[in-house]
Amino acid sequence: MSEFPAVRPRRLRSSPAWRRLVRETRVSPAQLILPLFVREGASEALPIGSMPGVVQHSLDSLKGELHRAASAGIGGVMLFGVPEHKDAEGSGATDPDGILNIATRVAVAEVGDALVVQTDLCLDEFTDHGHCGVLDASGRVDNDATLARYRDMGLAQAQAGSHVLGLSGMMDGQVAAVRDAIDAEGHTDVALLAYAAKYASAFYGPFREAVQSSLVGDRRSYQLDAGNRREGAREVALDVAEGADVVMVKPAMSYLDVLADTAATSPVPVWAYQVSGEYAMIEAAAAHGWIDRERAIDESLTGIVRAGADAVLTYWAIEAAGRASA
Repeated sequence: MSEFPAVRPRRLRSSPAWRRLVRETRVSPAQLILPLFVREGASEALPIGSMPGVVQHSLDSLKGELHRAASAGIGGVMLFGVPEHKDAEGSGATDPDGILNIATRVAVAEVGDALVVQTDLCLDEFTDHGHCGVLDASGRVDNDATLARYRDMGLAQAQAGSHVLGLSGMMDGQVAAVRDAIDAEGHTDVALLAYAAKYASAFYGPFREAVQSSLVGDRRSYQLDAGNRREGAREVALDVAEGADVVMVKPAMSYLDVLADTAATSPVPVWAYQVSGEYAMIEAAAAHGWIDRERAIDESLTGIVRAGADAVLTYWAIEAAGRASA
């Protein structure tokens, strides 16, 4: 018997050509979705300090970014509205002339044939208390009263032309409630993306600057606890049963086990959200010269897809698509 190994896995790593040829996980531009913030009253794009390179768009700058996204060949965009005025009910969310519904009409008109236009269906950007639902007399989020608001919000977004409603509020029964409301009005082709396993995460911090959140307290009474893996699976199963067309795990990198569990069992597509804190950490470390920025971005996206995500919401969607298609 030879003293040298007969099995040499390194053979298939010996050159860039070999590594490309045998790569098991590939990220394509079509798998990437770009979140976009649109600020009411803005006359130009406004930088977000904690997310270098990301901005709050004006309606004019939004159009340019939408066309950049379409040209990059990515899969879609997710729109978030940043209103000038907020109230306890989040009335701007259901106003046909509210910023998110206006932005939706703009996006559909500009790139609706090239991209899947998605809208965030949640009240947190629109409420003066910053919670994802309406509050009862004791200051707790009222689940069922919130469902009534979600039904109205779903109708407003469907009427504005949204292709996908992103139900991110983590209220019990939200998928069934919105599906019933929009189907009753004939919007049966509008898909529902359930943020099914959405965790109460520390990694949302920069996002709250991006949407100018007014949050008082925290969201732990409705978002999942970081230690719970089985509960994530339970939430996914409930949303699928209620009619979700796609399910989401959020955040991505800290919950790859939940993502893999979901991908192994879900009968519908599984997406993941590479959230603002994940973005900010890589950008900050790269700015200090501590990591290779492009490699870190690409590795992070590869890891999320390798864990089972069929698509990824990421603030690097356009940039990463350029390297993925190269």
